[in-house]
Amino acid sequence: MEHLKVYQRLTLLIRDRELVIEGPIPPERLRQLHMHEQLHAFRRPAEQLEALIEIAGLPEGRIIACIDDDTIVGYVTFHYPDELERWSDANMEDLVELGAVEVAPNYRSGGIGKHMIQTAFAEGQLDRMIVYTTEYYWHWDLEGMKLSVWEYRSMMERVMQSIGMVWFATDDPEICSHPANCLMVRVGPDVPLSSVEQFDRVRFRQRFMY
Repeated sequence: MEHLKVYQRLTLLIRDRELVIEGPIPPERLRQLHMHEQLHAFRRPAEQLEALIEIAGLPEGRIIACIDDDTIVGYVTFHYPDELERWSDANMEDLVELGAVEVAPNYRSGGIGKHMIQTAFAEGQLDRMIVYTTEYYWHWDLEGMKLSVWEYRSMMERVMQSIGMVWFATDDPEICSHPANCLMVRVGPDVPLSSVEQFDRVRFRQRFMY
């Protein structure tokens, strides 16, 4: 399957700093950058940069980043589901995960996350794909954002809804383990019905639930 990647670039002025949001970024461009020291939610910054470079080199992979000079201060990843997760069971070429979303604490509250995600969907790049994200409250920086778990979920929902993602039911045990966890999905307008039905079979393993 051909994965459409149309490079986008926009500038934001936040707290007197001119930031650039760009992507999908190729591996060679990422190698010219370094990670902000506060981007350590998933790995140490240098290790996370190597992970982004690897994802950017995948046929389906895409990295959207917010850059201050030559420093990545925020990023969003898109890639196929991890083979250890149920979402990979269907082996679908048109199912992609919106994975990590991280913005350095000093750069938050400027809408960077929302702008990065919207950039990824610009010019219909993902209209042939089912894009999903799994939101788990234990990944959220509740203390840093000074939000309750429900306030944080509401914030994430607003960001995801800005590109047409909506809440989908599932019987996935991890998502069902806490009421704040959720599965959000955008079914692109060019996705065939057969793929939607295939995805439904993955998100519900207990047949009596659908």
